Amino acid sequence: MSASPPTAEAPTERLLARAVLVLILGVGATLRVWLALTDDGIYWPDEVYQSLEPAHRLVFGYGMRAWEFIEGARNWALPALVAALFKLSAWVGLDGPRGYLGVTRSVFGLLGAASAWGSWRLARAHGASALAAGAGASLFALAAVPLYFAPRAMSENASAPAVVLGLALALAPGASRRAVLAGASLLGLSVLLRLQNGVFCVGLVGVLAARRDWRAAREALLVLAGWALVFGLLDKLTWGRWFHSARVYLDFNLVQGKAAAWGTAPFAYYGQVLLRSMGAVTLVALGLSLLAARRATGLFALAAAFFVLHALQPHKELRFLVPVLPLFAALAGVGLDSVLRALPPSPVRLALPLALVAMAGFSGLRVGLLTFGDVGQYEDVKPRASAWDDFGPVNRLLIAAGRLPDVCGLKVEAAHLAWTGGYSYFHRDVPLYAHNGPGRESGLFSHVLTVPGAVGGGEVVASEGPFVLVRLPYARCAPDPAWSSRLP
Repeated sequence: MSASPPTAEAPTERLLARAVLVLILGVGATLRVWLALTDDGIYWPDEVYQSLEPAHRLVFGYGMRAWEFIEGARNWALPALVAALFKLSAWVGLDGPRGYLGVTRSVFGLLGAASAWGSWRLARAHGASALAAGAGASLFALAAVPLYFAPRAMSENASAPAVVLGLALALAPGASRRAVLAGASLLGLSVLLRLQNGVFCVGLVGVLAARRDWRAAREALLVLAGWALVFGLLDKLTWGRWFHSARVYLDFNLVQGKAAAWGTAPFAYYGQVLLRSMGAVTLVALGLSLLAARRATGLFALAAAFFVLHALQPHKELRFLVPVLPLFAALAGVGLDSVLRALPPSPVRLALPLALVAMAGFSGLRVGLLTFGDVGQYEDVKPRASAWDDFGPVNRLLIAAGRLPDVCGLKVEAAHLAWTGGYSYFHRDVPLYAHNGPGRESGLFSHVLTVPGAVGGGEVVASEGPFVLVRLPYARCAPDPAWSSRLP
């Protein structure tokens, strides 16, 4: 169905709506940048080895290589984006890890704030008042889960603004030809950054066809086909075969089912985790989204299809839902608008949106208390451990090691390399060995990152939390022709 036209807003409501939008975007952006600059932890290795590390290799010439960038299971769009941020940081003198990582993580955080604005735009496009749309957008701008993931250099974060803004342009009832073409182009870009966003592309064409807007459906399909060619050409230029990364990725995950090696979960996993991490926000967003289904049928169907398709996959991670969360925030805004239209003019009409914003803000206040159990990671290993700064001390010692003038090789004994920041944090063109690498007596490295009980005869040169950086005596750092940059 087409969206209902926006209702006339009183001057007080317009002023309040403007203040709410500025508040949620300003606070949301500030919190995201603050988190970007204060946390060195890792939620999952992909946030380093699918983006930061290949980008470091592009810009600085060295870095660990995950299997995806050896066999070609990922395209180079996301690493190229991060590499551009690294290069820009170096140009302005921020050429150390603190500089280029701070810039990159802050930019990803600001992309999250842009996604919140996109939620507002999407709700407005479906007839929600500015105040209701702003209150709905607060569920993404201020809630705990979007804040937690925001600074992480992951494809979900990079693609989310393109998804929500693309749909805001292309799905708006009565959208101009230019808006449909621009929206479809943004969705095509989102697939370049994350293949799974193809669900939104198929859905867009389906929704336009269901509306019998055949011209818009044809033109959107042509634009998306053009972006598909860009995807294929990028793979051809970088991997030597058209659509190579998509073929390898789909074969690995859907045909061979190897992603299950990283864990499987039941269909209800996402709902259970969202209720643990931000229960009130989840329940209210769900209820308001159901109320919005009649007015924003196409948008609701798209969001629901994305959610269900991910819930049906055996391997699940909460981050996979990041691109769809702004859509549910927009639907919440439309649903809230339906509630407000049913109410007579009264203070309640203003109080309800403000209560929604307050609820989102309260969820955001809890973000620092999130555990891995809350975000659905390592549930069988350390569910009560803080989800923040996991292996952050190791990464800070990697930065310290990279600054030492006499380091000519480093072995990380205290953690698996995949759960560290690699060369993106170490930033020194010398061999970096895994915990199962050569022994200390090999003379192939000068320093080890270990725990206090394993110092041996070395000298502790730095410490952080439960880890120490140790200089080994008589290290020769002999050349090692067997060293490999492949991530173990």
